[in-house]
Amino acid sequence: VQLQASGGGLVQSGGSLRLSCVASGRTFSNYGMGWFRQAPGKEREFVAGVSTAGLTDYADILKGRFTISRDNAKKTVYLQMNSLENEDTAVYYCAGRGASDAYLAVSKAVSAYDYWGQGTQVTVSS
Repeated sequence: VQLQASGGGLVQSGGSLRLSCVASGRTFSNYGMGWFRQAPGKEREFVAGVSTAGLTDYADILKGRFTISRDNAKKTVYLQMNSLENEDTAVYYCAGRGASDAYLAVSKAVSAYDYWGQGTQVTVSS
């Protein structure tokens, strides 16, 4: 599956952005999806994930501000980001996994995902 992320940009602190990730290729509904981010000089970290059954999970520090959702008909996963902070500045990546446990389980591990999009830059300014 090929993934194309978009929606990043420059936003002021406290603002909102919605990222989108469109998949092409194999059956999107069979893949657990996730969003990760990587700030300069830091490791890539889990942001949010959604299983094929629609179950969601989030990084603890982001709960309540970010919302992940998927639209299987559009082969798209979204990340709604509210109350953005300077610390949210990073390149955001969408990822997919076709593991057998992707129905109910959301993995937070980078290594669990087989497919990655190209990333979209989010910059939050004061």
